Amino acid sequence: MTSSRFLLALVTIGFVQRTAPHAGAQVTLREAFAEAEHAGYTNRIAAGNTAAQRAQTLAPLKGILPNVRVEAGYVRTTDPIGVFGTTLRQRAVTPANFDPERLNNPTAAGNYQAGVVLEQPLLNADAWMGRRAAVHAADATRAAEEWTRLSTRVDVVRAYYGVVLAAERVAALRAAARAAHAHVAQAEAMVKQGLVTKSDALLASVRAGDVDAQLAEAEGAATTTRHQLAVLLGRSGDDLPDSSLQAKHLPPTHRIRAEVAGDTLARAAEPRADVRAAIDGLAAARGDALRAKATLVPRLNGFARYDWNSPTGLYSGDRNWTVGVVASWNPFGGASELADIEATAGRADAAQAQAEAARASARLEIEQTRTALSVALTRLDLAEHAAAQSAEAHRLVSRKYGGGLAGVVELLDAQAAETQSALALAEARWAAIVAAAERRRALGLDPASLTSLDDTSTVAARDAQTGR
Repeated sequence: MTSSRFLLALVTIGFVQRTAPHAGAQVTLREAFAEAEHAGYTNRIAAGNTAAQRAQTLAPLKGILPNVRVEAGYVRTTDPIGVFGTTLRQRAVTPANFDPERLNNPTAAGNYQAGVVLEQPLLNADAWMGRRAAVHAADATRAAEEWTRLSTRVDVVRAYYGVVLAAERVAALRAAARAAHAHVAQAEAMVKQGLVTKSDALLASVRAGDVDAQLAEAEGAATTTRHQLAVLLGRSGDDLPDSSLQAKHLPPTHRIRAEVAGDTLARAAEPRADVRAAIDGLAAARGDALRAKATLVPRLNGFARYDWNSPTGLYSGDRNWTVGVVASWNPFGGASELADIEATAGRADAAQAQAEAARASARLEIEQTRTALSVALTRLDLAEHAAAQSAEAHRLVSRKYGGGLAGVVELLDAQAAETQSALALAEARWAAIVAAAERRRALGLDPASLTSLDDTSTVAARDAQTGR
């Protein structure tokens, strides 16, 4: 291997190590935001559209900035006028050139033509209007990209904690399955002792099978949620392995309340990115309508040029110069201008409606998310209360069952109620976090501020054990 190839290999390996996520690294919510920011598909598409639209702002400059070009060519002709004109341009005319025979039947003449041309637009109203419209269109696309990034962050919050929720669901159902099978074994032992009937053992087995089915469904859903988060982060063909997230538990309820309760009364940042996109889109449409009308206005352009004509080579011989100003007006071009004016006016009307709809939709979404977050917090309180009650009920029934005062069916019902209440509490936590993310986006705020929950979610289990 040559030294250059060896150096290239080292550089490539170093680049891969810097850019590729480590297979065993644990991803935090903050890191998920950062990865989706630069690698997420929707963000990359939006960034590409913004770059393309920004490039379009340069196109109207053709009618504003000067144009410089260089010309070069070679011509050989026996055309009488062409031969005499070529000789005159080369400043080689003599009295002999006026001989009628030579004028009528000239010998072939060759000419190297070269020139430098400067064209300076002086007054092109349509170019100036088109430039303004293009700038507004670029601003609209940039605002739309910002809104896309905010929406992607909401999706990251939903998917990230969705993976945590799925893992908690699997863990809860595994514990429930172990307990259910233990109850089945106990019931079968009690059948042999004649303490319970065969039907009790059969019912216990049915309940255990139901829990097993729920567990299988939860494990499949957990795999799907990890795939969804991987796609959202832009990991093409890659998956998030088990235990790949730093957050192992959803944040406890008191931390969620402390983080998001004030969002129900927060005020919107005016205007939101999507509303700004609609407003800039309206300005762009109106500017394009003015551009179409400006095509009917006369144009004024200046030019200057140097020319060289020589029989021996390019840019040889004497130099000629020409300067001038040209005014042009095309009041009717086959109705194409009229069609452009009508089309741009229609697009401006549509953009006006879109801007009004964006404002109305923003107001509606602000109200909807305020209500949704308030409901989510109420459900969180109820789910927490229900989980505590079902856990206590299961404990009491277990004591009664141990004393022979309750049947296995009652015990299994109490266990199922506790499991479902725990799952409902976990889902209520997830729903409150997602509602808070959607609320912040609706207000025009950054959902990435929810990383404060990620910083504390790893201690959720400890908080739960201490009763906080």
